[in-house]
Amino acid sequence: MAEPLKEMFNRAYFERLSKETEATYPQLRRATFLREVQHGNEARELNARMRHASITLRGHLPHDFRKAVHVLKEVAQRMPKGYTALLCPDFVGLYGLGDPDFSLDVLKYFTSFGSSEFAVREFIRRDVKGTLKVMRAWAEDDNEHVRRLASEGSRPRLPWSFRLDAVLKDPKLTTPILERLRADDSLYVRKSVANHLNDFSKDHPAYMVDVLRSWDRKHPHTAWIAKHASRTLIKAGNPQALALFAFDNKVKVRVDALKLSPKRLKLGDTLEFSFLVTSEAARAQQLVVDYAVHYRKANGGTSKKVFKLKELELPAKASTSVTKRQRIVDFSTRKHYSGEHIVEVLVNGKARARASFNLST
Repeated sequence: MAEPLKEMFNRAYFERLSKETEATYPQLRRATFLREVQHGNEARELNARMRHASITLRGHLPHDFRKAVHVLKEVAQRMPKGYTALLCPDFVGLYGLGDPDFSLDVLKYFTSFGSSEFAVREFIRRDVKGTLKVMRAWAEDDNEHVRRLASEGSRPRLPWSFRLDAVLKDPKLTTPILERLRADDSLYVRKSVANHLNDFSKDHPAYMVDVLRSWDRKHPHTAWIAKHASRTLIKAGNPQALALFAFDNKVKVRVDALKLSPKRLKLGDTLEFSFLVTSEAARAQQLVVDYAVHYRKANGGTSKKVFKLKELELPAKASTSVTKRQRIVDFSTRKHYSGEHIVEVLVNGKARARASFNLST
């Protein structure tokens, strides 16, 4: 079994953190810090361990916030990059709200080591327009990590963080940032812009489509963002989103011979299904073929999850066969329950066929 994510903040990590902090700040009571920062961590999950570390550091670093941050800037250079590097931005988001100009500049510095996407949201929540003005300038930065921070940190529905209600209410607040990044050279940045727009598709679909309509989608980078940003609306069969990519939600097709095998599965088994898509039109049609699984929930109801399959151009009166295999296993985001599950074939967002299998957990 994979090691739990919380073990990124384990004893070995804290021992190195204490060592590197003492090297920069000799006044650190290293043994005491090491004991306090690990106390109670068995019961804490990933981000709770990080937050506890931030709080513990506050009691062991200089009382003056700027001096404490100076220590962390030195420490960050010698600690591993990646998720654990979010500790330094977390410290700033927790204790730097009273010094926003300095703190935002520090978050810009820290983001290259991991990301400051969670911490900067504390400042957006405190001062939306002022913080977004700074982040608009970040969108011009030469560093891709800083440019990504401008988009990712201001996402209205960033996973593992609170929602930005002001941005959800008025999506135009972040338009200047997205406009600047709509053809960014970095895939790292483009993914963030697409996810930012996809967040809006859940609350302001018409706004998101209007933004994409206004962009020059002939540029390959912009075209990639537009397609990735529209994934939720395309799966849902939104006519305006489908039209952006020449998909018609009124295509003339039928789906036949949907077969599931086996019809009875246990957790860990692999489901295979196949079907035939046949054109009933006198011209070629652009199709996006997806499938949905209606998962059984603990209360006996169902929850629908849509998965991508393929896109194709189907000639007039032609047919194409599709086969898919999916292993049925639990994830941190999905737990399976016994009972009947429905598989549904979607073509341009509309259900065309369905069949069921029975799962035993």
